Amino acid sequence: MNNHSKEAIGVFDSGLGGLTVVKELIHHLPNERIIYFGDTARVPYGTKSAKTIIRYSREIVRVLLKHKVKMVVVACNTASSLALDVLKKEFDLPVLGVIEPGVRKALEVTRNKKIGIIATSSTVKSGKYAKKILQLNKNIVVRAQACPLFVPLVEEGWFDHAVTYQVAQQYLKDMKKNKIDTLILGCTHYPLLKGVLHNVMGANVQLVDSAREVALQVKGLLTKTRLLRTRLGPCRHVFIVSDEPRQFQRLAIRFLGGGVKNVRRHIYV
Repeated sequence: MNNHSKEAIGVFDSGLGGLTVVKELIHHLPNERIIYFGDTARVPYGTKSAKTIIRYSREIVRVLLKHKVKMVVVACNTASSLALDVLKKEFDLPVLGVIEPGVRKALEVTRNKKIGIIATSSTVKSGKYAKKILQLNKNIVVRAQACPLFVPLVEEGWFDHAVTYQVAQQYLKDMKKNKIDTLILGCTHYPLLKGVLHNVMGANVQLVDSAREVALQVKGLLTKTRLLRTRLGPCRHVFIVSDEPRQFQRLAIRFLGGGVKNVRRHIYV
């Protein structure tokens, strides 16, 4: 076993959404320890410029490296769209994003070659999802829609609210009109709206949640590089936030299905 295998997996997001990825990592990699950074003081990322997102992402990876992580998962679609390539070049450890695993799953399940993407404004504007899909299969018809109201609705806990249905129907009407059969949930908050999205899109449309695919890719990479922690031991996950920890703890239950302890605050200087 590689000496570095005992080190933690670093995961970061603009706020809470990346906890959907953490939940899948804990499920598929129960022996691994996770250091999670939620940039709650500077959320949302979805409306910010590429330059700003890259700067934020660099700062967070440096914080994670102080905790001796063996790899970094960019559990934020916006940062994966705009900063992943820069992070891979600048840091000497494996860095994975959430876009490619979701794209590969969507290509695997689509039947009519019509794939939709819902995401933040920055992710949609970056065009990274569409580029990756067409790079792997140029015969796919791609439709993308920014859904900025979904994040506050999730954090409000309105998973099954009439307002959420109305907003979803408005956002998804063109997807339905264009008869997409596969919908990529291009933001880590969106899996919590699966019930609404299934209802609006219909049973024939496959919803692709990247979180599970990311966890499986992480497991494959750690196995290949002999960094997988195979020995059972206590996994004390650490959660770092850049704003009030109590608010994070209160909302984290919605994403992880249980409470979180060991939440620390990082203050930017």
